[in-house]
Amino acid sequence: MSSIRNIVKVMNFHSLLRIDKARRQAEKYFKAEEELTQMIYHIYYNKNLALDKKMVKPNPKAPILRIYIGNDYGFCGDFNHLINHAIKEDEKEPIQKIIIGSKMIHPKENVLLYLPKEDFEKNFPKIEQIVEEGIKDSSFSKVDIVYNHYYNTNHLEYVGKTVFPLPMYDDITEAQEDFTIEANVTEMLTQLFSLYICYEIRIAEMNSYASENVLRQRITRESLHKIDELETVKKRKQHKLKKKKDFDKIIDNFKRIRS
Repeated sequence: MSSIRNIVKVMNFHSLLRIDKARRQAEKYFKAEEELTQMIYHIYYNKNLALDKKMVKPNPKAPILRIYIGNDYGFCGDFNHLINHAIKEDEKEPIQKIIIGSKMIHPKENVLLYLPKEDFEKNFPKIEQIVEEGIKDSSFSKVDIVYNHYYNTNHLEYVGKTVFPLPMYDDITEAQEDFTIEANVTEMLTQLFSLYICYEIRIAEMNSYASENVLRQRITRESLHKIDELETVKKRKQHKLKKKKDFDKIIDNFKRIRS
């Protein structure tokens, strides 16, 4: 039991370290994401450019690109349940899929890329290529990300987030300024949108990684409590058995004396 306890303790400690690491890495992208979003809005909702029809617009007849982010390992509860359920539901639709996580189911059709989560960084250029070509060729009507979002250690949430097209906000004022651009606006927006979507995918992966380790930390903590309870019960049984043996020995000695 002590060896099991040590293993679970190590897993619990590593989970805590990974949570903090994932949170700090995700925060690196938040500021860049905010600046990039503002830049896109200032260009995308410019009246003059919209009238000139120099805008990158999704093709409503094209399929959806949906990115599912799960995990590779067990010992973290039903982390993948809702994501796998979404993949199964989407099998009925012509949705193009990127699936991250070896614990995810692997549909037979419409899978553009399937990779373990531990290979995410190594294979990220493939994701960038799919996104950039899709935006450039208007191959997707939408781009969604499905994952478990980390808010804090007490709040995790399954999320389905649309990152393309951008929503229209009524309170946009600065972005409606009438200005012109000499550069190729379509090419610039294609690159900006691709960069923005890839930032969102990276942030989602980091949040998913943190969520996964929060669940793993919870389960390892509960496991340690269970081990403590089992050891307490075992000690009580041993103590009770020892008391019984001592009592039986006293009775036996007493009988011998009387005989």
